[in-house]
Amino acid sequence: MNNLVKVTHQTVAEHLVKFLENRKIKHVFGLCGHTNIAVLSALQSSEIEFVTVRHEQIASHAADAYARINKKASVVLSHLSPGLTNCATGVANAALDCIPMVVIAGDIPSHYYGKHPHQEVNLHADASQWEIFRPFVKRAWRVDRSELFAEILEKAFHLAESGQPGPVLVNVPMDIFSERVSSNSFEKVKLNTKNIIKPSLDTSTAKTIIHKLAQAKNPIAYVGGGILLSNASAELKNFVEQMGLPVAHSLMGKGALRDDHPQVLGMTGFWGTKLVNETCLNADYIIAIGTRFKEADCSSWYDGYTFNIPNTKLIHIDIEASEIGRNYPTEIGVVADAKKSLEVLNKLSLKMYPKGFKRKKIEEKIKAFRKSFKEDNMEMCKSNKFPMMPERILADTRKALPIDAIITTDVGWNKNGVGQQFEIFSPGSILTPGGFATMGFGPSAAIGAKLAAPDKVVISLVGDGGFGQNPSILSTAVELNLGIIWLVMNNNAFGTIAGLQKAHYGINYGTTFKNSENGTNYSDIALAYGAIGKKITKANQLLPTLVEAIKSKKPTVIDVPMINNPTPTTGHWNILDIYSPNKGISHVAT
Repeated sequence: MNNLVKVTHQTVAEHLVKFLENRKIKHVFGLCGHTNIAVLSALQSSEIEFVTVRHEQIASHAADAYARINKKASVVLSHLSPGLTNCATGVANAALDCIPMVVIAGDIPSHYYGKHPHQEVNLHADASQWEIFRPFVKRAWRVDRSELFAEILEKAFHLAESGQPGPVLVNVPMDIFSERVSSNSFEKVKLNTKNIIKPSLDTSTAKTIIHKLAQAKNPIAYVGGGILLSNASAELKNFVEQMGLPVAHSLMGKGALRDDHPQVLGMTGFWGTKLVNETCLNADYIIAIGTRFKEADCSSWYDGYTFNIPNTKLIHIDIEASEIGRNYPTEIGVVADAKKSLEVLNKLSLKMYPKGFKRKKIEEKIKAFRKSFKEDNMEMCKSNKFPMMPERILADTRKALPIDAIITTDVGWNKNGVGQQFEIFSPGSILTPGGFATMGFGPSAAIGAKLAAPDKVVISLVGDGGFGQNPSILSTAVELNLGIIWLVMNNNAFGTIAGLQKAHYGINYGTTFKNSENGTNYSDIALAYGAIGKKITKANQLLPTLVEAIKSKKPTVIDVPMINNPTPTTGHWNILDIYSPNKGISHVAT
């Protein structure tokens, strides 16, 4: 240890705040409790802003979005037991979407282990609160000695951000937060690198991949959220343009390239269009980068709907080895970072094929399909029906928003319909709950997105079911004067599930709301919280209301009554066969 380093004695909580400051953390999301107020007291004199919420799930969803925008681990501060279980859904959502997050949770005093103190989860084991998170975090630590805290924190941030990113838990007994300790261990970890270098693609393998794609008749690139996590959109664009590859994407890969790029086919799978699913089926080679081939993206892995692997040969590049070969046999599997791999592929493809490739036939097919798709949708996009058609809501929203606006989605039309029909023009500007498909993600995620990108327009496209999960996000937005727009696509139902139930069972029981014919007035709820609330009463009001809300830069809820018209699809979902085997029934009621 350098003898010139000044050793100080402070509480562990105070050392924690200094540690976070050294990592350039600007915001911590959370909710107070008797186990973490020592940390809050230390934060009070820090430049780090504590973003207080009314429910811990809001904190973890907001931190999720914050990390997606900033491309580094966010921080959540939680209370014990009920605070930690409230937080769990948002942390699990981050885990399934590979979002880096460090959750720091207070726990019972260590000297009360075994005594079953206030609020401890202890029916089957003592001092094991941290195990609640084990199924979905990359690792959970319990801090048993204050001298180990600095080392655990450093490991926590490294693990959250390295490899396949994800959340971790650091569980801290409240008495350890208040211990006074030397700064030696914290000074030592300052010397550690903050960024671990990620693996790349070797030259020999890269040449083989390029040669196979060059020789293929119908190659495509299939990309997922790994492109956005590694900030590799520019590198992807260069590579697919050089090799002339049409680009299909997963739900999480939406926005990896601009949707109006002439080579973008669209989203695959259950909610994919005929063009993208048929093109993937007919491919002879697929280079997949940063994707996990999840069920909805692959039409439940049924043959004949989205992918035709192994007849189609698969090249798969992913940062996580366990993803390669999980759902489809792979000819070439590479464990590497998407951005670094594409840098190597770009460099070598320019040398090997300096003239590049132009596949005009598929580009013309994409152009023609887009034209016909828009024409087929035009009636609904311009419909004056009220309640509004979902297509009209999305069309007017796209007109109102700047191209770099950040959109958070939730579940239902605002996720599936957006993935299929809503054009994204700025990479990384759409934040979607993918693997967990968590209802209530979008409204809370908008808080984190706005804090991470205060100069951007941020809008949450959400159903009434999703918005109703945690409307107290409005308190935080009003307190911090966050100019977020929540557009509530209000069909007075859990619309997607109501459509499924109606199609297969002919009823709507437990899937629609009975409070009134028109549902809850969410604009009134906004007013009660001190935000702006607008209720749309006819279709032509939406566009000017959105424009006005953007200009106001105030927290605004726009309640839009909507027809429950499920998103059309050409893919397949296994649940259809479970509900109505061998009957060919859709998810859409007729």
